[in-house]
Amino acid sequence: MDLAKEILKEHTRRQAVKIADYVGDNNIRFKALVDTYLKGPYRITQRGAWPLSLCIERHPDLIKPHLKKILRFLHQPGIHDAVKRNTMRLLQFIEIPKSLHGEVASLCFQYLEQKNEPVAVKAFSMTVLSNIIKNEPDLKKELKIILEDQLPYASPGFTVRAKKVLKEIA
Repeated sequence: MDLAKEILKEHTRRQAVKIADYVGDNNIRFKALVDTYLKGPYRITQRGAWPLSLCIERHPDLIKPHLKKILRFLHQPGIHDAVKRNTMRLLQFIEIPKSLHGEVASLCFQYLEQKNEPVAVKAFSMTVLSNIIKNEPDLKKELKIILEDQLPYASPGFTVRAKKVLKEIA
């Protein structure tokens, strides 16, 4: 399967699932998907983020050799919201190595503090932070302050997730 062509064919759930089904738990195919996603161009990266996150939801261990590259990619300027959203989404399905807790937590806090960040990016960031806090309880206070500050002005989606996370970390 030519992953780039398949990614560009259409941007639907059916197509994302088709690509994820093709990759399955195959490390070589997953590496090809990651390489295609990182190489771009922009539209392939944007659309490739969805099947990438579906693969990790199904097979979390596939990400291990690629996690650092994917995290580094998020630091590039002008990253599409779909890339941030799906990367944060996939991070909630894995056990993040302790050595990357700081970097991932920093990204999550950055997304939460940005006023113009989409609700989905913030919601997934909350969940990822909640998972990290299980091993890094010192972050609990900072997350609590940020969420409580934003709750009075937040959208319903943010409010629901924030209340759930606040309950989990209490």
